[in-house]
Amino acid sequence: MNLQPDSKPQLEDFLRRCIAERGSMSFVEFMGHCLYHPEWGYYVAPRQRIGKEGDFFTSSSVHAVFGRLLFRQVRQMAQILAAEAFTLVEQGAGEGHLALDILDAAAEQAPELYRRMTYVLVEVGSDVRRRQEQLLAPHVAAGRVRWADFEQLDGLEGVFLSNELVDAFPVHLVEQTAQGLREVYVDWRDGEFREELRAPSTARIETHLAELGVSLPVGNRAEVNLAAADWMQDVAAKLRRGFVITIDYGYPAAELYAPLRRNGTLMCYHRHQTSENPLAHVGCQDITSHVDFTTLQRSGEPGGLRPLFFGPQYRFLMGLGFVEMLMELEAREPDPNRARNLRLTLKNLIMPEAGMGETFKVLVQGKEVGAPPLHCQRTLADIRLPLG
Repeated sequence: MNLQPDSKPQLEDFLRRCIAERGSMSFVEFMGHCLYHPEWGYYVAPRQRIGKEGDFFTSSSVHAVFGRLLFRQVRQMAQILAAEAFTLVEQGAGEGHLALDILDAAAEQAPELYRRMTYVLVEVGSDVRRRQEQLLAPHVAAGRVRWADFEQLDGLEGVFLSNELVDAFPVHLVEQTAQGLREVYVDWRDGEFREELRAPSTARIETHLAELGVSLPVGNRAEVNLAAADWMQDVAAKLRRGFVITIDYGYPAAELYAPLRRNGTLMCYHRHQTSENPLAHVGCQDITSHVDFTTLQRSGEPGGLRPLFFGPQYRFLMGLGFVEMLMELEAREPDPNRARNLRLTLKNLIMPEAGMGETFKVLVQGKEVGAPPLHCQRTLADIRLPLG
């Protein structure tokens, strides 16, 4: 039985008081409170978010294969850097499953690298940190894991990793009207939160869209993730030398802001049910929007980040040996039914339509590393499969 709450009266009261005192608030502020309020925010307060008892699944919650394949790329990056100490930072690690799979793989397959690596977790909620500590206890005891605030990071040499982080950054929600671009604000009227359209809260919104060459048709809505641009600039500044791996669902700007996407991409997740109403289940549902990967690439360039790979998740995983690992796992499984179930489970990671393979994208950027040939860049023609 799922006993998780459907609303948080304390957060609703807080938001109503803010509106009563200052007037309607921009949607980006409303979303920020819903997700990251220090006491009642969705990502801060105790709650099961990932998995069957939560609100959604992630690639790392599907199977350990995702993390083990990702470790293959991380291991190569560590070899390229050839430094005495190797740091792997993961921001927004959730329950810590991806960290566990990567650390397990490192301990088993590359003990020398494991001994000199530090896995740094950047997390906003103390409850999440507590659960991560429990899950990663053996690696914590081995001195391989520590926690840090994002502001504390500096002079990194290694890999900065995020998996489904940027989609949960608060976004400005805008609509193109016959009178010009308007921003969505949230008000409290007639006993409920309601939208209203007002002039943009910052000139950065229109400047951002103009720099991308985006002109929304009248009636279209879209999300503008200014926080993502700022974040990538900060990541570039904190990385002295190394790589950035960003995994998330999204598109290049031209596709994200295409005229056919009339309602934008804002989506909410609550108990594995989706909706397009971010004003409901305040503090108890995830609110996301698709990531603009063009902005992430452009924002990293002034700080020295150069794109090395960008493509759908299925291409990334195939390049890292997904097919070979699947065949190996199936060969080890004597029960044909379990082998079939394994195959069906892992297909979720690469299937373009029903699974995560196409919508999810992977961006790999490098700083002060040149243009090395990465494992993830392998094409299908490069993959040599064993014969029958």
